[in-house]
Order: sequence, then C-alpha cells, then structure tokens
Amino acid sequence: MIIKARELASMLGGKLEGDPEVEVSDVAKIEEAKPGDVSFLANPKYEHYLSSTGASIVLVSESQETPTGNYIRIADPYMAFAKLLIFFHPPEEPPEVGVHTTAFIDQDVQMGDKIRIAPNVVVGKSCIIGDNVTLYPGVVIGDRVTIGKDTTIRAGVSIRIDVRVGQRVVIQDNAVIGSDGFGFAPKQEGDYAKIPQVGTVIIEDDVEIGAGCTIDRATLGSTVIQRGTKLDNLIQVAHNVVIGENTVIAAQTGISGSVKIGRGCMIGGQVGFAGHIDIGDDSKIGAQSGLSKSFPDGSVLFGTPAQDLKREFRTKAALNKLPELTRTVHRLEKEIEELRRKSEDK
Repeated sequence: MIIKARELASMLGGKLEGDPEVEVSDVAKIEEAKPGDVSFLANPKYEHYLSSTGASIVLVSESQETPTGNYIRIADPYMAFAKLLIFFHPPEEPPEVGVHTTAFIDQDVQMGDKIRIAPNVVVGKSCIIGDNVTLYPGVVIGDRVTIGKDTTIRAGVSIRIDVRVGQRVVIQDNAVIGSDGFGFAPKQEGDYAKIPQVGTVIIEDDVEIGAGCTIDRATLGSTVIQRGTKLDNLIQVAHNVVIGENTVIAAQTGISGSVKIGRGCMIGGQVGFAGHIDIGDDSKIGAQSGLSKSFPDGSVLFGTPAQDLKREFRTKAALNKLPELTRTVHRLEKEIEELRRKSEDK
C-alpha cells in the first residue's frame, strides 16, 4: 500500500513538515529504514539517527528538534506508529465464521453470534461462549467455562473447568489457564499428599495473556487477573494470586501463591515473588529482582532481595569501590601497626 505524506499526516492528525507528495509503502525502525519507509522517534537515545536514517518520513514529537527532512509532528509518535503498523500490515485473517467440522462442541454449550471455531477445537459441557469469540486450532475448553464476547483464543490454549474469561481478552498460543495450583502436604512417610485445588481463575475484560503463560486455579476462591492487565510470554501465576488493573508484567516472571499485586504496576522480566506478599499500586520493579516481603504504593524496586532503587544504586556504587577500600584499609592497618611499633620502641 502506497500513501503520500499529506494523506498520512491527515490520517494521524499530525502536522506535516517537508514534501507533502513524498510516498511511503512500509514501516521500519529508524536505524534500519530506507527510502519509501516511514519511521518514528519516541526514545531520546535514538535521536542521533535523525541525521542518518533513510526513512522518507519520520514521526516525531511536537517539540523535537530535527535536521532538514520530512516529518510529521504528533503528540505521541509511538502510538501513531502503532496505528501505522496496523495500516500497513493488517492482522491475519481469522478463521471463518462458524464451527469447523473437525471441532467437538458439547451439545449443551451456549454459543453467541458470529463465533469462529477452527479445526480440532474441543468445548466441554455447560460452557457459555459470547458473541464474536474466535477459537483458533487445537484450543481445549473444559466444562463450565464462560468466555465473554470479542475474545480471541489462539492455537493450543487450554482453559480448564470453571474458568471465567471476560470480554475483549486475548490469550496467545499454548497458554494454560486453570491448571492445578502447586499444593502438596508432606507426609510422615516422606512423600507428599496432593491438596485438591477446587477454586477457579477469573480473567477480567481487556486482559492480554502471552504465549506459554500458566495461570493456576486457586486452592479455594479465585486467582484473579483484573481488567486491562497485560502479561508477556512465559509467566507463571500461582494459586490465589490477584493482579490489579492495568498492570504490565514482562516475560519469565514467577509469582508465588497468594501474592497480591496492585493496579498500575510495571514489572520487568524474570522477577521472582515469594508467596503471601502484597505489592502496592503504581509500583515499578526492575528486571531479575527478587521480592521476599511486601512493599507500599509507589515503590520503585530493584535487586535481590529487592530494595528501593536509589538505595540499590548506592549499594552497587559502594560495591564497585570495595577493592579500593580494601586496599586502603590494609594500608591503614600497616601504618597503624608501624606507628604502634615506633611508640613501643620509644
């Protein structure tokens, strides 16, 4: 698809600087773009590419200083770029409306309008599937599951019995929702007795769950992913965890049982949470941190064990000076010993 700069600026609601007739047909990163591409600048660390990029048009903020070129100034270049990705690369075509002949749908399932069910899908007893739901190949839905309208469930996802999924939810490939929580009690004989996991999982509206995530059902009650939360790939959410609204969590994070994470939190990759702790609203946690205790609203944390980010940086700075400090201590010890000897000789 080819579009002119003036048309692009009008579509995005931005202000054009440069040639209104220049044409673009694709999107690219600013450091890799070539003539005919449109790119964007949202992160200041990439500013130096403005003078060298091959892009025919660059989306920039309203206040960004720029060399000579073709620019569209806009309040949020990153969000505008996201719109362009959809414009130039429309999403893949979903399965056709209807139920594929190889799918197995139990006879008492309640299904809404315009449902798309692909090959080899299984839907168990007493399920409720809302309007415009799409189930990609190989999805397995257990008994008594409810799925809200406009939800998309990608290939290979397993949703176990009694789980409730809200509206406009996206679950990426091979995620498992409602697997047994990790509950075992030690026995006198030295082995373990499995504790039945009879609770459920509730996924609220507008949640996205990445590929390969596992969200365990509660022992009793519910594991809850609240409205608007986004989980990256390969995240483990244990039994009875509650994740607040609009929280984002990066890949390979592991959340132990009964943890409560507040709303609006931002959590980096490979963060580990010990069980039964509370993390306050609007907290930020750096990648590979380990949390073993609760923290209040607005915490900014890093390290293992995690602590306040500024304190952690001071600790790291002190550790970097440790070899020098050790040498200084040894030198002072020698000087003190020498002074002691001289004092004794007198």
